[in-house]
Amino acid sequence: MTGMFITINLPPDVEAALASQARAQGLDLAQYAVQVLSARVPPHKSAVLSPAERAQAWRESAQGLPHTAPLSDEAISREAIYGDHD
Repeated sequence: MTGMFITINLPPDVEAALASQARAQGLDLAQYAVQVLSARVPPHKSAVLSPAERAQAWRESAQGLPHTAPLSDEAISREAIYGDHD
């Protein structure tokens, strides 16, 4: 990978937290920093991704998010959403 090299001075607690998150994903801190920073850059408007590329981008963006159980049918029923509204 070619690109720009930068030095970032992080507070020790931030560095420790990022290093921990990187280890949890099986990455070293530099790889994790590239991943985190890359996720913050909006995609180029003219870039058209294939469905497989979009799926991969979605999977990457969801990495590290907590797993939550799906909502029940009752929780997403019309009555639950709108209640007493007519």
